[in-house]
Amino acid sequence: MSKYTYEPRGVCARKIEYDLEDGKIYNLKFTGGCNGNLQAISKLLEGHDAVRAAQILRGNDCNGKGTSCADQLSRALEEALG
Repeated sequence: MSKYTYEPRGVCARKIEYDLEDGKIYNLKFTGGCNGNLQAISKLLEGHDAVRAAQILRGNDCNGKGTSCADQLSRALEEALG
């Protein structure tokens, strides 16, 4: 299992941490941001395919910022997956 840390840009969350094993997401944790929503995203994605999660979350916008915590997660996953 490989551990990753990502510093999101343009959103309230300050850090995204997660593990990848066999292309699946585990132990996803956001620091900062909308706690309830981000805990829900973490629970929903536990054990799910990282490529598919990135595809679904890419482009999600928060209040016209042009990005969101979910979009930043998609970028983190894409970066980790190469």
